[in-house]
Amino acid sequence: MTSTILAIDQGTTSSRAIVFSREGQALATYQRELKLFYPENGWVEQNPRDIWGDTLWAARSCLEKYPDISVIGITNQRETTVVWDRRTGEPVYNAIVWQDRRGTPLCRRLREQGYESAISAKTGLLLDPYFSATKLAWILDTVPGVRTRAENGELAFGTIDTWLLWNLTDGKVHATDATNASRTMLFDVVRQCWDDELLEIFRVPKSMLPEVRDSAADYGLTGLAVFDRQYLIGGIAGDQQAALVGQACFHPGMIKSTYGTGCFALMNIGGEFRSSRHRLLTTVAYRLRGVPVYAVEGSIFVAGAAIQWLRDQAGFFAHASESEAMAASVPDTDGVYFVPAFTGLGAPYWDPDARGAILGLTRETSKAHIARAALDAQAYQTLDLMDAMVRDGGADPAVIRADGGLVANALVCQGIADMTGKPIEIPANPETTALGAAFLAGLQVGLYKSLEDISAVWACAKRYRHSLTEDERQRRYAGWKRAIARVTEV
Repeated sequence: MTSTILAIDQGTTSSRAIVFSREGQALATYQRELKLFYPENGWVEQNPRDIWGDTLWAARSCLEKYPDISVIGITNQRETTVVWDRRTGEPVYNAIVWQDRRGTPLCRRLREQGYESAISAKTGLLLDPYFSATKLAWILDTVPGVRTRAENGELAFGTIDTWLLWNLTDGKVHATDATNASRTMLFDVVRQCWDDELLEIFRVPKSMLPEVRDSAADYGLTGLAVFDRQYLIGGIAGDQQAALVGQACFHPGMIKSTYGTGCFALMNIGGEFRSSRHRLLTTVAYRLRGVPVYAVEGSIFVAGAAIQWLRDQAGFFAHASESEAMAASVPDTDGVYFVPAFTGLGAPYWDPDARGAILGLTRETSKAHIARAALDAQAYQTLDLMDAMVRDGGADPAVIRADGGLVANALVCQGIADMTGKPIEIPANPETTALGAAFLAGLQVGLYKSLEDISAVWACAKRYRHSLTEDERQRRYAGWKRAIARVTEV
């Protein structure tokens, strides 16, 4: 075996695999886009078989070029929920995607029954349909025959990492890592175990649940029918936690912000669990040798997806990459604000009923103004999160390490620097999510001896510094707050 690592990165819009060198260089990449289904307003689904088939194709394609890898790491879209038959491996329903809002009525009911504080105290999460528990409850309560089969021990539940692991190991390993478990709303993040009270609240049979392991751990060998040879799976982490690892944010106060389909900012807060007082989430950042490290997280549901909407539904441009040039053709938004609440508002508002809006339109408003407002929305949403994190008692970060597809857009990065007043560092290797999975797997097999070894691999490629005056920053942000108020009033 060589010092190369295969990282499987199963995301919301694509499934891909990347072979990394120990130094973090991407040697081979294969990727397929993944179709999303919208059966009803606020519902978002995927075909679990497509997820597995596309992932298998990408991984096999990488291994044809680099068959002598040392280990496999997995990272995945979090909260997305799959239930399948333990004997046949057949899903009982489509995967319900993290963006899906069908759990809203259940959340309302549980809130009215007074469960929210108990749930938050154990999970670090807010009672919201974003998380897996309400999705799993919906499948159990709605799909004919599923609850009976689950109570008979016939069915398995998992987030996407668990679904992939099950298939990679030919059904021999039903497990997840602590970061993914912490996003289900069924896991006590302080005691680090599935919680019986939470299972009772959501009416979930315990037999469905996977074993919870460290983020760097022995997850078993791939099945003989999966690849030409067997490989150890040595690391798993949810995509945002994997990006935190890939950005080497290993010390309290360090923060990373990922701009992909959504935007997710995580601040390392160390080994002591601390509940948020400003409607942020406390989540497991990673767990090594049984010891969890926590992060406070702000989740924004729509970031790059707003640009996709301008491309696909509004027809503003043929390629998302054209958004920067269009937006740059005007000096500012001319008072236009784009609130991309297509699937509700995430942190710090948590309003599942909010919907997107474009405000401040005049006869002079052009496509360019709207495109620029969509890009500027990422800066405003980030400032919302940063303010809440600092008010929560977190360290005021000296710098924000940013990654994800949108950081290729210089206007987005400069806007974030301008609004937050913080330098924005873009890593030399932009594939931080997949790289984080590779780091964890490499740590398990000794390619990296410590977190310091991993930190030594990280390098900054570009830094953006703020240029707005404080008065202008406050003026623009006040306009954003007015726009948010209009959306949440509907």
